[in-house]
Amino acid sequence: MAQKTASKKAPISSPLGDQDREITGKILQGTLLDLIDLHLMAKQAHWNVVGNFFRDVHLQLDELVAKARGFADDVAERAAAIGISPDGRAATVAEGSGLPKFDPDWRSDHEVIEAVVQALAELLRRLRARIDETDKTDLVSQDLLIGISREMEKAHWMWQAQLAAA
Repeated sequence: MAQKTASKKAPISSPLGDQDREITGKILQGTLLDLIDLHLMAKQAHWNVVGNFFRDVHLQLDELVAKARGFADDVAERAAAIGISPDGRAATVAEGSGLPKFDPDWRSDHEVIEAVVQALAELLRRLRARIDETDKTDLVSQDLLIGISREMEKAHWMWQAQLAAA
């Protein structure tokens, strides 16, 4: 059986030059890891939330899971389209995500909301930096990141509103 070699030609060509593809690929890979981690964290919280607002938070977490999963797929497919093989394996996510850790066990609805607000804030901080980085390497990927940021900023606002005092 033939072994893969580093010099083997990639099966997907890229519309980008090598340097721009490499930079953009790293940005997309980092975004993929953060989005996968977000959807796993939100599902973990969904299973373990308790409290007076259990049902509302439980349902809102499912909405966040769906958004994060959909965006992760968009990002992975964009990476593939520019000739980068996306890596969303559990070990890669655990090693490479920059989002805050979410502790196991039961969590009050208030604790879950605070954790989601923190995770979204960090995701948005990282997305905005990546938007800046893609300004010179790939405007199509930048556009994707801008769209994700727009939706995640809206979600962040909606989660934060639950913590605001009347």
